[in-house]
Amino acid sequence: MVKSLLSILLAGMLLVGAAVFEGIYVKRQFSAFGEEVAALIQKTEEGEAGEEDGEAVYASWEIRRDELHIWIPHNDISRIDDYLSESIRFLREHERELALSKLEIVARLCETLPSTYLVSLPNLF
Repeated sequence: MVKSLLSILLAGMLLVGAAVFEGIYVKRQFSAFGEEVAALIQKTEEGEAGEEDGEAVYASWEIRRDELHIWIPHNDISRIDDYLSESIRFLREHERELALSKLEIVARLCETLPSTYLVSLPNLF
């Protein structure tokens, strides 16, 4: 009986620990990527961003994306992929306003997505 209770308690502690680690890791990744997107937004607003700047941010996203596939669903990753790809195309075509609109969506996703993976009461129930 004591072994069973200890095993259940240990398994619960491992699950909570993994959930906390997941939340911290996802938040840290999106925070760093959000800063890169914010820099690209600023550069685009100033009219200095080009396709290569968008490609650099996308390359950074690809590295993070491969690691985030473990922690978050494919649909969330796919949304960011789509918006980034569209913004790069708009930068290539010198459509600054359209690129900004897509980049602002990506920045907003970087702010909101991590909270959906944190251990919190609304996420548990």
